[in-house]
Amino acid sequence: MTAPDLLALHGVRVLGHATSRAVADLYGLDDGTVEEHLLDAEARGLVRRADYLPGSSWSMTDLGRRHEEELLAAELDTLGARAEITSLHRDFLPFNARLGALMTRWQLRPTSDDALAFNDHTDLRYDGRILRELTHLADGLSEVTHGLESVLARFGAHQPRIATALERALHGERQWVDAPEVASMNIVWIQFHEDLLATLGLRRGHEAAHS
Repeated sequence: MTAPDLLALHGVRVLGHATSRAVADLYGLDDGTVEEHLLDAEARGLVRRADYLPGSSWSMTDLGRRHEEELLAAELDTLGARAEITSLHRDFLPFNARLGALMTRWQLRPTSDDALAFNDHTDLRYDGRILRELTHLADGLSEVTHGLESVLARFGAHQPRIATALERALHGERQWVDAPEVASMNIVWIQFHEDLLATLGLRRGHEAAHS
């Protein structure tokens, strides 16, 4: 298991901007304990908070990102798991490419007059086809996420959140496909991707050289 203080720091990295409660909920931790770890991290310049009120969001500093990546690298090396995580990341990349294409189709619906026309989501057949493809994609991704979870338990946080978002979308709540204000499938997927990148010390857009 990843140490709770590292989980607190990593949760901020994965979620982007997050309250202590959101990080605690992500990993099933006590929110008071997460708050204490993040206050300690703040004193060391690793995270910052928008204001000093309890319940406001944390974000990671550049120093925090570098420090966290060192800790994650040490964790991988201690476990002897770098090769396995790298292989699973390689398996993830085709799924990621497919998701990008599906999200483009979800957001755009070309017409004869406009190749970049926005999808107004009035064509239920069109949306339904994409939702079915997203379902197949999520099912396929589960092999990767379960493989990752068997090595590092913290990776188990992502697949249930993807499944929840997809289920809500299938029941007509279309914002759960890609809306940024909820834990939509697209947002959770981005967070999962960030988890992989941070774990392997990679930068977004520079993965092909390491695959």
